[in-house]
Amino acid sequence: MHPKALLLMLLFCNVQAAVSCRWGRAVLFPAAHRPKRSLSLPLNPVLQTSLEEVDLLYEFLLAELEISPDLQISIKDEELASLRKALNFRSICNGVIPKSIPSIRRLSASLASHPGVLKKEDFERTALTLAYAAYRTAQSQGHQKDVWAQSLLSLFQALRHDLMRSSGTSRSP
Repeated sequence: MHPKALLLMLLFCNVQAAVSCRWGRAVLFPAAHRPKRSLSLPLNPVLQTSLEEVDLLYEFLLAELEISPDLQISIKDEELASLRKALNFRSICNGVIPKSIPSIRRLSASLASHPGVLKKEDFERTALTLAYAAYRTAQSQGHQKDVWAQSLLSLFQALRHDLMRSSGTSRSP
């Protein structure tokens, strides 16, 4: 191979690696960085910024959730649904987390090859996707149930792997 061609190829690979490192984290949940114009959603919404908000997220997940035929998630409890953080919860559940099997498989593959520890918002979104997959697994039957269960298992393994990597370290901001 000609030395100039080799040099050009190495330069190209280096640029690709730099781009991947710079934008690699945004690939996990791209919808968080480009919200729909029709909705007044915050850019890159996050639920858990304090211990109280962790408790509130737990309440949201324990409350009766409703998933409409068009896969929109809402909180049935009117008091909880009226909280300001419920808007972020709805925007993450309805505009950020993947809800189709192919999208969840892409996320699982990205998580499997993700270097380092997940950012806390990526961990949170993966956990919410896991909760959604658990709900869909429970609601499905036959082959669909098996497909959703496999997606659920892949997400669980990714979160478990991330927790093992992060033991002793803190999540990046």
